[in-house]
Amino acid sequence: MPVPDWLFFWGGAVVLVLSFLALGALWKRPQLEGHAAGRTLPPGLERFLRSTGLRTVLGLVSAGLLTLVFLTALIGEPSSAQNLAPTFVYVIFWLGLVPVQLLLGNVWPALNPWLACANGVAWVWERLGRTWTPPLAYPERLGVWPAAFLLFCFAALELAYAEPASPRALALAIALYSYVTWFGMAAYGRRTWAERGEAFTVYFGLLARIAPFGERDGRLVARTPLSGLAGRETTPGVLAFVAVMLGSVGFDGLSRSPFWQSVRADLEGPYIVDSPGTAELVTTALALAGLVACVLVVALAYLAAIRIARTMVGEARPLVPEFLLSLVPIALVYAVSHYFTLLVIQGQYGLSFASDPFGYGWDLFGTVDYSPNIAPFTPNTVWYVQVGALVGGHVAGLAVAHDRAVTTLGERDALRSQYAMLALMVVYTVGGLWLLSRG
Repeated sequence: MPVPDWLFFWGGAVVLVLSFLALGALWKRPQLEGHAAGRTLPPGLERFLRSTGLRTVLGLVSAGLLTLVFLTALIGEPSSAQNLAPTFVYVIFWLGLVPVQLLLGNVWPALNPWLACANGVAWVWERLGRTWTPPLAYPERLGVWPAAFLLFCFAALELAYAEPASPRALALAIALYSYVTWFGMAAYGRRTWAERGEAFTVYFGLLARIAPFGERDGRLVARTPLSGLAGRETTPGVLAFVAVMLGSVGFDGLSRSPFWQSVRADLEGPYIVDSPGTAELVTTALALAGLVACVLVVALAYLAAIRIARTMVGEARPLVPEFLLSLVPIALVYAVSHYFTLLVIQGQYGLSFASDPFGYGWDLFGTVDYSPNIAPFTPNTVWYVQVGALVGGHVAGLAVAHDRAVTTLGERDALRSQYAMLALMVVYTVGGLWLLSRG
């Protein structure tokens, strides 16, 4: 049953009040900037975390999992209910690594299977007495635009393709993504492409800036949560990347609404009986257009808010890089509010898939008959978690933005510059609550 309309409007009112309280609390001085440095971890712990042995073990495990998932998708049972690949890709990997990054910091480089395979090839190459110099220099103006495009492709596969859970489609997607990633690493260098062109490295890296652990001057540090978001973000393409993060989740909610389903039915109706293939193309094109539109709305709304903020304080320099990272907590809570139930419920099926990943009827670990709890939360609990996540995330985003405003603009203009950001956060919040209530 849809949530009453008044509830999500009250949610917008709550975030408005809490945001003003946050502004008042942060008015005097920046709170996050001074805590970004953090305290270094004990030397023994840092040596263990950076040890070659640990990274080798993690790399072997991650490369093995990539190989396993690709093989299950390629030659396992074609049904998503029997095949490990869809659950692993969309739930265990895509959703399950988010809390890991938030709690432990940016551990993804040690878990990245594509980087692990490239490092393994480089190690063998060196043992053969060979050297490899990347033939191309990465253009700085590209920034993370390639990663933003690849993240959009992943979102399009999940949200616009007619059969996103098809193991065979996932096998093709894994093969194509792996080819592009390894080609980019060979052309521009392993680390360079991973940090600029590999979508998941950029995605998990942005989320890890929220974590209480990070890196400073080559040392691992414990720091105040959110302090990793303090600072300017001048890398080209980051706005596009964050817009894909936010817009894709927004479109997922929109595509489940009665309005979208009605539009889809009207467009595919004339073809669905006589030309099912055409109907599928029409719905895919509609979904792609909707996904692009949602991404553009997110980006244009941010640019409009920044333009208003510049006008209000009479600032000549561009402010887009100053407040860009304030959108990261919002992208996080959009994902949490939409997908935490999927992670908890569907993630339980990983136990049965562990015993029979290919769907061949195996029972390797005796868990193939595990029965998950498919209703761990009441509807009211789900709604309260969603509202709490959205409101808390938007207040956190506003806190990051205001902290940056005090740092760069001073006390006189900091508060005035944030009126537009406050309005943007309220719009994002009410829009997110509306999408949840319609889905």
